[in-house]
Amino acid sequence: MRKIEKGNPGYLDQIKKGEIIRTTVCFVIAAVLLCAGYDWVHTVLNLLSAAAVLVCIPAIMVLLDVIAHSSWSSIDQDKAKEIASKTDLLTACYDVLIGEGKQKTPVDCIVISVHNVFVYTHYEKADTEELSGQIRSILEQNGYTGIPVKVLDRYTPFLARVEGLNNIAAVEREDTKEREEEIRRIFLDMQKSER
Repeated sequence: MRKIEKGNPGYLDQIKKGEIIRTTVCFVIAAVLLCAGYDWVHTVLNLLSAAAVLVCIPAIMVLLDVIAHSSWSSIDQDKAKEIASKTDLLTACYDVLIGEGKQKTPVDCIVISVHNVFVYTHYEKADTEELSGQIRSILEQNGYTGIPVKVLDRYTPFLARVEGLNNIAAVEREDTKEREEEIRRIFLDMQKSER
């Protein structure tokens, strides 16, 4: 399996697969420890049973993450290709988690222009106003003030707006990629503590 870098389509699915694999491995180790103890002396059985219980603790923690993240899914590959084709002069970032602690909201795509940030999320539970405020706050904390942020939960209007931004960038012909990449890096660095 090839590793998908943060900010690329498929990253959230990769996180979920990794959590499922870690959970499975921990529970298999616990099962092996429990089964191995039945053939040994009574004292060894108690030690292996205790070890199995200790191995189950991290497995349960990861299992809770798997359950909490079960609704996460990466952006559809066709949508990602369509967005990429319409934003060749802008900077796009896919499969980003926005928020603090366990209250993270998955975002399908963030399109960054030097003057605007447009965000698309297909999650029905996402509060677009709150998410917009969180993103604006993140940008301000990193010295990017006054950049309008618009979060959309419908794909067609999002695509139309980013296509318009791309057309504006074609007319203006400013070299803004460096600043846009800095903003993109802010969103990706937020996830360092996550993975």
